[in-house]
Order: sequence, then structure tokens, then C-alpha cells
Amino acid sequence: MTEAVMQHPQRVALHNEIHARPPEAMDVPLGLSHVVMVCDAKQRAASWAHMAELARDHHLPPPDAETTHVRLDLGPYRVRWEMHTEFVTWTFMRKLNADHFGEQEPEPALAAVPQRWLAELPGQCLANLHLWVLDTKAFGNGSLVKHVLYEETLVASTVADGFAEVYTDFAVHADGFSRMVLLAGTMAPRRLGRLVQRLLEIETYRMAALLGLPAAREASHVLASAEGELAELAQAIRSATREDEPMLLDRLTRLAGAVESQHAATHSRFSASAAYFELLDKRIAEISESRLPGMQTIGEFMDRRLTPARSTCAWSAKRQDALSQRVSRISNLLRTRVEIEQQQSSQALLATMNSRQDIQIKLQSTVEGLSVAAITYYIVGLVSYLAKGAQHWGWPWSPEMTAAVAIPVVAAGVWWSLRRLHQRVFHG
Repeated sequence: MTEAVMQHPQRVALHNEIHARPPEAMDVPLGLSHVVMVCDAKQRAASWAHMAELARDHHLPPPDAETTHVRLDLGPYRVRWEMHTEFVTWTFMRKLNADHFGEQEPEPALAAVPQRWLAELPGQCLANLHLWVLDTKAFGNGSLVKHVLYEETLVASTVADGFAEVYTDFAVHADGFSRMVLLAGTMAPRRLGRLVQRLLEIETYRMAALLGLPAAREASHVLASAEGELAELAQAIRSATREDEPMLLDRLTRLAGAVESQHAATHSRFSASAAYFELLDKRIAEISESRLPGMQTIGEFMDRRLTPARSTCAWSAKRQDALSQRVSRISNLLRTRVEIEQQQSSQALLATMNSRQDIQIKLQSTVEGLSVAAITYYIVGLVSYLAKGAQHWGWPWSPEMTAAVAIPVVAAGVWWSLRRLHQRVFHG
């Protein structure tokens, strides 16, 4: 046997990801209640604890703390708990007794759940849905649908390549839940489970995608104000003087900060909404709808009603990006203008310095002439003293004659020495 190679620490988790949240096999008639709770990190941990509490109350072992998906069979009903990125979903399933239906509204699955425990679900409720899966043969005449859904807003279609019919009204009823009826024919339990899961995900992703709409509406007011201020700044920059530029640059910097702050606050929300809209489109495509006579399909309804919200979110994200780029361009333009003016000021200062240096050199030349005369005077005086002393040793010239002869020689030597020193200092 070969020795086992070192395994990546995430290999098992990544491999099992394709099996995450698998659909369940389902039989008709069945009632489901689907609850979506938006949770932060603390509430997500509390949600797991709430699920563990339900398991303990039914003498079942608590789920693994690292799991993101739990299914429990609690006898009268089953519960499915799933943890997503922003929310937690609870799906309660209960087998129904068709003999008790008649033309009355069927009992929801939540009726079997402990109401006190249900009221303490962590997080904020984003979506509630009652879904009844019924037999097409028993309820194919549609009489029960009229007791469950609002007929004036009814949306319906055949799904799963014509094997089932789905009805909904996209309305929140008196109990706070929206409703959906699925009339399933001779569908295999696994396929029915996949179809039901897709329908629940359509409602979940529809609501999750719309979370970006309030942020988009709020952002539109801020963007309109920022765009107006940016237009004023652009106009002011055209006619601004050098004294106005620091104030304009400060205003522009503050505006850039406000735009980037709002962009950072809403970008993730808009990106998430775009992802949820894409998932919604995929789920609608996967149920394989076809039209029922005289009825609007779910896909048509979603396309018609959600397109404005989707466009609003997408347009707000584009406006933010465009405004950020415009602020950056105008900031660069103003900074370039300030830099050019600073360069011009620097050039003028250098020209002034050069002029002053020329004057200083001329003054220095004048001072050098005086310095030659002064140094020559002192040196000739020393020569005169030397001549007086040298007469005692036979020096033939008088001190005055010696000084007179030394003056041109000393002056030439001093001048030559100063010129050499000047060349070494200023010309290398």
C-alpha cells in the first residue's frame, strides 16, 4: 500500500458542498410553512441554539455546531433549518389529511409547531410562505384555490414540464403569510421535492433581492444632491482665482469623502441584490413554466413587477460609480491647476533669485576691487617696514622707493589670487 498523501484541510468540506441543502422526497398531500429570518452574526449563533433547543425538547441530539443545514423529524411535523449568508430559513412540513379539506382552507404546517418557541425565532422576518402540495386528481377543479388565494391577483402556470400546476397571489394575508398552492400529479417524490424547494427559493430570493431597493431609493437623494454640488464646483473652478482654489479643493475633498462613504455603505447591498436577482431568474427557469389559459405565469409576473426595482438598484450602483469617477477627474483637474500655478510661482521665484544672484555677483566684483586695494595697502605697508629694517644690512633703496615699486607687483598678485579663488568656488 502506498502512504496516504497530505490532505487539504478544506477538502472534505469542499467536496460535500455539492451535497449541501439537498431536496427531500415529498408525497402529497403536504403542508409547508417557510420562514426567512434576516440575522446578524450574533443572531445566527442564537438561531443554531434555538434549533438545538427544539431538538432537545423532542429528545433528539443537538446538531453539529459547524453545520449549516439540519433536518429533523419531530413526529407530527418535520423541520428543515438552513443558514445562508445573510439569513436563516426555517421550513416546517406536515403531512395533511385530505379527508378534512372539503372546500375549506387546509391547516398550515405551523399549526403543529410550539407557538411560544416559534415566536422567539432569532432575527427579523423577511418572508413568510404557506405552501400546500395537493393531488391534482382531488383538487383539479380549482375550487380549493379560490378559498386559499385572492382571485383578483391570481398568478398560475403549469410547471415541471406540465406535471404540476402552481397557483399564488403574491399577497400577504391576514396571518402575515403569503400563500401558494401546488397541484402535483404523478410526480416522483424526489422530483416533487426539488420542485417544492425551487418554489420556496423563488419566494426567498425575491424578497432578498428587494433588500437593495430601500438603499437605492435613499442613495438616489444623496446622489442627486452630490451631483448638483459637483456641477456647482465644476462651474466655480472655471472662474476661480488663485485665492479661491484652497476653498474649492476643500469642498471637493469633502464631497469625495461623502460619495465614497456612501458607496462603501451600499456597494455590498447592491452587489448582493444583483446576485439574488440572478438566482431568482435561474430558479424561475428551472421550474419549466408554461402558460395556463387566461393566466399570467410567475416568470411574466416577476419580470413585469421586479424589473423597475432591479433597474433602480442597478442604476443606483452605476450612478455611484460614475459620480465617483467624475469627482476623481475634477479633483485631478483642480490639483493639476494648483500644481501648475505652484510651478509658475516657483519659476518666478527662481528668476528673482537668479536676478538677485547676478546683482550679488556684481556687488561681489566691486567688493573684490576694494579688497585688492585694501590687501595691497596692508602688504605694501609691511614691505615698507621690511625695507626700513633691511637698510641696516645694506638694502640700497629707501623705504618709500621700495613701497612704490612693490605696489603694482603686490596689486597684480592679489588680483590674480582672488580671481583663481573665485573660479574655483563658482566654476568648480
